[in-house]
Amino acid sequence: MASSKKLISREEWEKRLNNVKIRKEDMNKLVMNFLVTEGYVEAAEKFRMESGTHPDIDLATITDRMAVKKAVQCGNVEDAIEKINDLNPEILDTNPQLFFQLQQQRLIELIRNGKVEEALEFAQEELAPRGEENQSFLEELERTISLLVFEDTSNCPVGELLDISQRLKTATEVNAAVLTSQSHEKDPKLPSLLKMLIWAQNQLDKKAAYPCINDLSNARLEDPTF
Repeated sequence: MASSKKLISREEWEKRLNNVKIRKEDMNKLVMNFLVTEGYVEAAEKFRMESGTHPDIDLATITDRMAVKKAVQCGNVEDAIEKINDLNPEILDTNPQLFFQLQQQRLIELIRNGKVEEALEFAQEELAPRGEENQSFLEELERTISLLVFEDTSNCPVGELLDISQRLKTATEVNAAVLTSQSHEKDPKLPSLLKMLIWAQNQLDKKAAYPCINDLSNARLEDPTF
């Protein structure tokens, strides 16, 4: 019950927070990590100039990575594959799962554009051989080909494959693979820290009533309610 919790006043809580020393350099690195990982190259360059914080990769590679991601998001899968190979051919050579996902997305785009014969030929020549070697690939191929059975894809059980969210999912996987090939974290650190903050507050809520952050967008402390 709330009455059994320890009550921590705003004054005491803020005093405790102020006693926690965080170096500005570490905060700057956290911001730079987010900008680089998410691909905000112009913001990263401006932040580098203003804060003196140097990214751990060449900012020029961010532009190349974002070009790959944008190509996938726009459905230009062949262009994306070409750009990936220009960056590093080993990315797809060592990641058959990702290569299949890209080829599956290419098949989806052919179906989306009504190129039925080309889609069937592409599936048979490029994807079917891979499905014979991997059961999960075969299942995904069968799901994708089933799109051709329905004239109205809104009633298709796998109609979500034609959603833009499917492109975004593939683009995210590509982005992560490129980052990994560059020896960079595939996910920014900031969201993980925010999740840790939420978890810590949830744990503390069981024992104390204190000013907490309910809205992460403004990070304002709010007094506890009873």
